[in-house]
Amino acid sequence: MKTKFTLIMAALLLVTNFGFAQQDEECMLNLTLMNDYVKSKKFDEAYEPWMKVRNKCPKFNIAIYKYGEKILDHKIENSTGADKTAFINDYMLLLDGAGEHFSSKYSKGEIEEQKALLMYESQKELGLTDMQIYDAFDNVFKNYRDDFESTKGLYVYFTKTVDLFKAGEFELQKVFNTYDDVNDRLDELNASYAKDLNKLLEKEEAGTALTKTEGKYKPYYQAKLEANDKISGSLDAYIGDLANCENLIPLYKKDFENNRNDGEWLKRAVSKMYNKECTDDPLYVELVKAYDQTDPSAESKYFVYTVLRDQGNNSEADKYLKESYNLQTDPIKKARMAKRTANDLKKRGSYSSARNYYREALKLNPSDGTPHLYIASMYAQSANDCGTDSFNKRAVFWYAAQEARRAGQVDPGLASNASKAAASYEGNAPTKSEIFSQNMAGKTINIGCWIGGSVKVPNL
Repeated sequence: MKTKFTLIMAALLLVTNFGFAQQDEECMLNLTLMNDYVKSKKFDEAYEPWMKVRNKCPKFNIAIYKYGEKILDHKIENSTGADKTAFINDYMLLLDGAGEHFSSKYSKGEIEEQKALLMYESQKELGLTDMQIYDAFDNVFKNYRDDFESTKGLYVYFTKTVDLFKAGEFELQKVFNTYDDVNDRLDELNASYAKDLNKLLEKEEAGTALTKTEGKYKPYYQAKLEANDKISGSLDAYIGDLANCENLIPLYKKDFENNRNDGEWLKRAVSKMYNKECTDDPLYVELVKAYDQTDPSAESKYFVYTVLRDQGNNSEADKYLKESYNLQTDPIKKARMAKRTANDLKKRGSYSSARNYYREALKLNPSDGTPHLYIASMYAQSANDCGTDSFNKRAVFWYAAQEARRAGQVDPGLASNASKAAASYEGNAPTKSEIFSQNMAGKTINIGCWIGGSVKVPNL
């Protein structure tokens, strides 16, 4: 993964090829000057020796390209007009040179992704159309999908598709296809980041200290997961009313017969209608049946469950739900399915069963703290039903607050929401004066009903 390489580049940039150094002392001198200036953030001073070593010895050291990016970033940021455009175009040439001379470190896909991002960020200066920007990202996605890791790039790829539809350049189906493609890629990336992060969390949980390198990767994976989660929400916001039932139903009706045996098309159609709450339409039932017949899977069984559930056939529905869950083998996908199942059970008021699935999701993907927040909300909603008197009932809110805080502990991206939720629950718990009047400070309260467990009353 190219990002892993970037994390360790600082330690490798000045590993010198002494064979080259012996052949050309001038290149070695300019490389050293460039390095010293860049380290001191004197990018303007670094420019001249960098250009000399770049032009004379393009294969001399990878630092020519890694540090060259920093130098040109500075030049672009601090220039205007024709000069700025020239530096942008030179950045493109630099990336091509990196791919030519250090192909083992700069993959073709990485180069094309960086160039597409640069084109987008410099669209005005380069006089590029939305279609040209779209084509650049489409090239990366179609030809170098495994290298397409930029959260920003995936977002731009989709938003340009929507913009071009609104401009009359694309059909609506293309918008939905790109939406699904981008979300699929985000799911793949998140699964990879989560698996790597979970290994580190398991190592820490076992009492083993992370290495220095692992210590850098942990916040990196957490940041990437948080960024991708935000982008997923932004995609839904950008597609807006385009993906409503009024648009989806006639579109899928029109294309259903031609795609009746296309498992991927059926999966996307069913998923979209489910996520956009278009499940009341008879077309949804037809799509689900065709999907399960064409490509039976954990996903298809889940959607059959939703049909049976909505028909009130809970006994049969639960059989499909269990079958769906058991068919899934990938831990991250299974965690996602466990959470989705728990959400359904929560809506039905089956809090105990929902908690079991939320806890299963936490076991499968411990870096995702959202199940803790959902469990906490169920505790809070059950407070009035659990306890023998008002004080004991409201003590449940302390228990809910404890659960909510766990979300921020395992998932830093949720720290703020977890803290706010916990504070809100604590605001509904007994006050200090009530603790004093009841003489409950420091005592333990056993919580009944489906919650179980116990909570210690805060000391005054």
